[in-house]
Amino acid sequence: MIELRSTSGATLPYRKSFLRVRVAVVLFAVLAAATAASAEEPTAAATAGFNTYIAALESRIDRQHRSQDGFIDSVLSDPDNRAKLQRGEPIVERIRPSGGPALPGATLYHWRGTAFVPGVKVADYERLMENFADFPKNFAPEIVRAKVFSRKNQGGRTFIKASFRVKERHIITVVMDIDYDVVLARLDAQHGYSASRSTRVTEIADAETNNEHAMSGSDQHGFLWRLNSYWSYEERDGGLYMQIESVSLARSIPAELDWAINPFVETVPRESLEFTLQATSKALKK
Repeated sequence: MIELRSTSGATLPYRKSFLRVRVAVVLFAVLAAATAASAEEPTAAATAGFNTYIAALESRIDRQHRSQDGFIDSVLSDPDNRAKLQRGEPIVERIRPSGGPALPGATLYHWRGTAFVPGVKVADYERLMENFADFPKNFAPEIVRAKVFSRKNQGGRTFIKASFRVKERHIITVVMDIDYDVVLARLDAQHGYSASRSTRVTEIADAETNNEHAMSGSDQHGFLWRLNSYWSYEERDGGLYMQIESVSLARSIPAELDWAINPFVETVPRESLEFTLQATSKALKK
């Protein structure tokens, strides 16, 4: 589906419309090539590289959580950042590690976003994030539905197996069912965290029609192979600081088309992260 209107419904300027159409045409060419390649799953080497990266990330986050001064990374150590957050301006940045693991045929995207919501308590945040039934309302239109398969409490932590239907609409609309293993933990009266690790990502064709069906492995496009999210939250300064780190793995873009597609592909994880922070803040203020 090619969109020639802005999110407000206004017609896009000709040049911008032409550019989006051009990118859409090239993108569909990439998708056709990707489907023909029939690489429904990342290579074993790419999977191993992703797992290595995640292990290092989780180790670093664990160290953060044991350090009261650096719980929300280093963002709050900068007075300008703290002032910006308290004005209601989220801080979103892409993490570009040097010397990362090899990911043949795949690309890793790592984004971090931080926000502050005044007057909110840790308990308010936890009630919101544990109420999966309201996710389609609080995070519409990205989350279409949510389902919890199991939930158990053990050792002061909550373990949840859940599935979300996610809709990403940009130049084209992509619908995916994503299964997650979720862990939520309160560390003390002012600090907590959660980790959501994807266990299965399935692209859905003809969503919301009588022909809706899960695409077979060989037909999927590789828009998203893995998606892990890590939340850290801290009650201080009369409100709640929230930080989310999102790491995704997707099919690589052919080098000859990188100039046309990569700018678009890079915006999707960022916009999704910004939306999640904004939607969470809005829901907490209700």
